[in-house]
Amino acid sequence: MSHPTGEPGEPSTGPPTLEKKPSGATAAPLPGGGPGGGDEPGTTGRDQPAARAEDGAARRFWSSRRVPAGIVALVLLAATALLLYDVVAVRADRPAGRWRTNLADALATRQLDDPWVVAGAVLAVLLGIWLLVLALTPGLRGLLPMRTENDTHRAGLHRSAAALILRDRAMEVSGVRSARVTVGRRRVRATAQVHFRDLDEVRSDLDAALHSGLDELGLARRPSLALHVRRPAKG
Repeated sequence: MSHPTGEPGEPSTGPPTLEKKPSGATAAPLPGGGPGGGDEPGTTGRDQPAARAEDGAARRFWSSRRVPAGIVALVLLAATALLLYDVVAVRADRPAGRWRTNLADALATRQLDDPWVVAGAVLAVLLGIWLLVLALTPGLRGLLPMRTENDTHRAGLHRSAAALILRDRAMEVSGVRSARVTVGRRRVRATAQVHFRDLDEVRSDLDAALHSGLDELGLARRPSLALHVRRPAKG
């Protein structure tokens, strides 16, 4: 029996996550203009979670980026400490470090089109782009925002946990021998092997079961479903 898997680099397991919103945050008004949401035709209390999901509640969780920030801080600390030690040594009438004299000579003699200068510039640009991407993107791709009725907290569900729930739903369908579910941020891919019953009947039951499971997950943005049903290869 296969097990659900997420995308590479994502956390394998994890319970739903709660995040408290800033105290000054306010919820966007729901359609209908009131708690009942009945001012507009066709709007009922059941439509409110979906309307709330289209507002700011579906924003992704931001990663704290502790590892990249720690690496950058340690590198800058080491470089600054080494330079400060060498400056203090020179002020104390000691010779400058060989690394600093060699670096000064290289900067004074090498041309801008020197391969080492170009390589250093390219490396600095790539590191800068990497840091900008980390600063401007949310991260935490494995955490899916959930609908919440509370304006002071946000809830999230790990993709691996969602995949496990949906796989269990698929295994409850009669005729399913094994199932594999992969949950992405925008699409759920499910593959099932059937050892009896008609494929079309099993596909219809699986489609209904997985759509019901997606509704019960309470995700702020409901992903689409891609379902594949086949029979196991004969030996």
